[in-house]
Amino acid sequence: MSVLTAEDVHKIIKMKVIDFFKKFGTGAVIGAAMIIPGVSGGTLAVLLNIYDKLINAISDLRKDFKNSFLFLLPIALGAAAAVAAMYFPLKWLLEKAPLPTVLTFAGLMLGSFPKLFKDGIKNGFKITDIFAVAIPLAVVMGICFIPHIGAVNLGSDMRWYAYILLFLVGMLASCALVIPGVSGSMLLLILGYYNSILNTVSALKTDFWHSFLVLAIFGIGIIIGFFSIAKLMKFLFGKFPRGTYWAVVGFVAGSVPALLLTFEGNFPEALPLATSHIIVGIILFLTGAVLTYFFTAYVEAKAKKPES
Repeated sequence: MSVLTAEDVHKIIKMKVIDFFKKFGTGAVIGAAMIIPGVSGGTLAVLLNIYDKLINAISDLRKDFKNSFLFLLPIALGAAAAVAAMYFPLKWLLEKAPLPTVLTFAGLMLGSFPKLFKDGIKNGFKITDIFAVAIPLAVVMGICFIPHIGAVNLGSDMRWYAYILLFLVGMLASCALVIPGVSGSMLLLILGYYNSILNTVSALKTDFWHSFLVLAIFGIGIIIGFFSIAKLMKFLFGKFPRGTYWAVVGFVAGSVPALLLTFEGNFPEALPLATSHIIVGIILFLTGAVLTYFFTAYVEAKAKKPES
């Protein structure tokens, strides 16, 4: 039985520290994606070659708690740090220039679509997959035509059923990380919860207990949804990979127009639109789409390159 020297211990500790900060950085990238509508944390997890490990660690948390927890901890800390860092800039941008900001989000989402579609073609396509694309697309687009869709009231006068809806919306928000191509923040923005959640965080200073309750219910929904949807996606990708993938394509295809259709309900104070905001918004929309497209193409090409 070999005995570890002081040098060996030093090397092991150094490797563990490096590994921790690598995972922390990965978590930070994913966390930034989770809070930015239009960017999918799940997609970035795939691009960073950590998606399968992440899903397995989440699914096996009860079976292998220690290893799964140690794997997820630095990623979770990095994601939390990124969300905290991005909160104030995003809130400021949505208040001062909502249209250019929302169009940037839409561009980021659109830029990832070609890769999703190409990967879908690789998995094959059958006539029945038309329904896999059409149903989620129709659901996302249909949300836009719900009467009075727009910024949701999360104030102290909210109705009792609003707390139940908040919990369910939290579960949907967990899709940001678990499902590649799906942006949970984008879904929150379409449903009218994104700005309301940001405002609730700010309201902790003035109405702490109610704001804390709202955020706690939302957070519990995210946690439960996170583990539930992770298990569901592992099952669906294992049993019905082709149809599941095309369903994600349909969801993303519907998200971009849905985001624009719900703009008026989410930002009524921004109307009428300033010409300068429209021009800047279009430029940022195209820039976001191009940047995301080339980023995904670069990461894909790098992944295919054989290691030297």
